[in-house]
Amino acid sequence: MAEQTLKEKTAKGLFWGGVSNGGQQLLSALFGIYLARSLNAEDYGLIGMLAVFSGIAGTIINSGFSVALTNKKDANHKDYNAVFWFTFFVGLACYLILFLSAPLIAKFYNRSELVSLSRFVFLSFFLSGIASVSYTVLFKQMAVKLQAMIDMATLFVSGIVGIILVMYGYGYWALATQNFVYIAGGSLLRFILAPWKPTLDIDFRPLKRMLSFSMKLFFTSIVQQVNANIFSVVLGRFYDAKQVGFYTQSNKWLVMAMQPISGMLSMVAQPVFIEVSSDKERQLTVFRKMLRFGSFVSFPLMFGLAFVAKEFILATIGDKWSSSVLILQILCIWGAFSFICTLYIQLLISCGRSDIILIGNVLQGIFQIAAVLCVFQWGILAMVLSYVGVYLLSLIYWFYYVRIEIKLTIQMVLKDIMPYFAISGAVFGCVWFLTKNMENIYLLLSVKVLLSVGLYVFVMICLKSVIFYEFVGYIRKIK
Repeated sequence: MAEQTLKEKTAKGLFWGGVSNGGQQLLSALFGIYLARSLNAEDYGLIGMLAVFSGIAGTIINSGFSVALTNKKDANHKDYNAVFWFTFFVGLACYLILFLSAPLIAKFYNRSELVSLSRFVFLSFFLSGIASVSYTVLFKQMAVKLQAMIDMATLFVSGIVGIILVMYGYGYWALATQNFVYIAGGSLLRFILAPWKPTLDIDFRPLKRMLSFSMKLFFTSIVQQVNANIFSVVLGRFYDAKQVGFYTQSNKWLVMAMQPISGMLSMVAQPVFIEVSSDKERQLTVFRKMLRFGSFVSFPLMFGLAFVAKEFILATIGDKWSSSVLILQILCIWGAFSFICTLYIQLLISCGRSDIILIGNVLQGIFQIAAVLCVFQWGILAMVLSYVGVYLLSLIYWFYYVRIEIKLTIQMVLKDIMPYFAISGAVFGCVWFLTKNMENIYLLLSVKVLLSVGLYVFVMICLKSVIFYEFVGYIRKIK
């Protein structure tokens, strides 16, 4: 009975996580197409230049305590309250520091408009920090459906705001305001709807019990933010905002495609792994099931995006973004395998191995920064290739420690992922052969997508894929 309960809870979490992230990315794509056609690469580049500062500040505010709360099975009101007030005061301090540092940031990039823009953009991470405990409460309860509704509502409203501002000629301010409305609206709704509320009896002593675990995750997150935004910093400093814009546009579409997968797994994996942490054999079974599900979704989606990247970019946002095509195709190589890294890290977090996660991210960060700085003089494509290469090699490190924790073998991993990898490759090879003489990009895009989806589903049915039939069966049950 317990197994069935866990299976139902996991399936429901994956379903609503998929609905949330899939719906969000669809809306983001629709709004993003309009904005990309109306704005230019420099507008996106200016926003991209500030991403590293917002990311690091957001990490400092959280300090890993949200993840520590998730891992803490006996967390009480004092624990939640201590983390809330810590994030509030640290967030306020971070915002004031960055507010005063805005002229220095503008001078670093040699763009005076970044002074006022950065002061507005940096408000977002402060508001996000205030709702971090509310998010953690909903996350622990696996209230994925409620979170999905919040995300969809705020994304829709923020998208409309962005379009209106673009129509009135506000340029990069439209992008900044759209992001602000999305984060502020989501934070407010989570704070209101979460069953837990803060009180004024401020006591930071409970943080001591979470400090060891959270500090390792804190430094890990700092390194991850630097890794994720090193491109924007190097391009903005040594090239120009236009180059940052091309990379930002490519990365945006990559994230949109990755988010339904990583979002589904991130919303469910850690709570489920923690629930079965006392039974390693069961944990291994759950992990492999998620690995197969991720492969079933990720390989056709990410390799499919690379397959139609040229037609997609030209047909949706226009020729002016053609320099983003090859960048996007290279990034999709990593995107196809990124879900494996997500599962590895979520498993290690559930096992309390924040030390391994910290060391792994530091090593990965050192190699990535070194690789990018060594090749940046040869242009953005060389940087992207080195960046993706280091990411793929990092999977070896994560696998090694997951193998120790749950006795996962490389044979198991290959057995779980290779069928979907091979089928995806065969499907796109066949579709390419059938469409290679078509020239109209709109027709070519439509035919490639429809043929690829139809052929992939046909192969799943012919091979009687267990994951496919379980997926279809659960959707029918929901209906």
